[in-house]
Amino acid sequence: MPSTRFDRLDALRGVAIVWMTVFHFCFDLNHFGWLRQNFLADPFWTTQRTAIVSLFLFCAGLSQAVAHAQGQGWPRFWRRWAQIAGCALLVTAGSWFMFPRSYIFFGVLHGIAVMLLVVRLTAGWGRWLWLAGAVALLLPLAFQQLHAAWPALDSLNHAPLHWLGLVSRKPVTEDYVPLFPWLGVVWWGMAAGQSLLARRRAVMTGALAAGANPLAWLGRWSLSWYMLHQPVLIGLLTLAQLARR
Repeated sequence: MPSTRFDRLDALRGVAIVWMTVFHFCFDLNHFGWLRQNFLADPFWTTQRTAIVSLFLFCAGLSQAVAHAQGQGWPRFWRRWAQIAGCALLVTAGSWFMFPRSYIFFGVLHGIAVMLLVVRLTAGWGRWLWLAGAVALLLPLAFQQLHAAWPALDSLNHAPLHWLGLVSRKPVTEDYVPLFPWLGVVWWGMAAGQSLLARRRAVMTGALAAGANPLAWLGRWSLSWYMLHQPVLIGLLTLAQLARR
């Protein structure tokens, strides 16, 4: 199958980019003291964060379904994977500089890097991906009960195992996207993408709605935007704060 752009998928990813940017701008305003919001506990913000991450990861699963259908080889996969993994390391370094006590050790890019490997290796599971996704989503809930019964499982709350997500309490970090339950969202994205490509291909390949081209453009440059938007926003807010003094 020839390689083509899936503009609707790019636009959906672009929606996630815009939503994330607005969310992070509000977070930065709060960090600089221009807003007074509880981003850790207020459902208005925590629900948005969950929805944004879910949309990104679902799009990652859809993209892997497309790549698998197009017969993408391992060399191309590894090139893209290396970009994501490298950016994840940069996020860790940058967050350690800003938040040394709560730096990001396994955020969304770290999670995507690991999950892409898993999804690539399980692309042939077909309909079983739906069940696998459900198990991945429910597994952390089951382990919360197991923690209460077996205190020895406390080791899962600490390095080097807390990236799995089978914890009874979340670690102190600015962004935490562990393997479970989030792998379930990527698996469901892969399953949905494979199903649509097999039965309702036009949903994936159809023309964009009027005015959606900017979203598709953002979606094509999602990694670059993700890496640059926070330094730009923080830099602008820093200059604005200095100008007010």
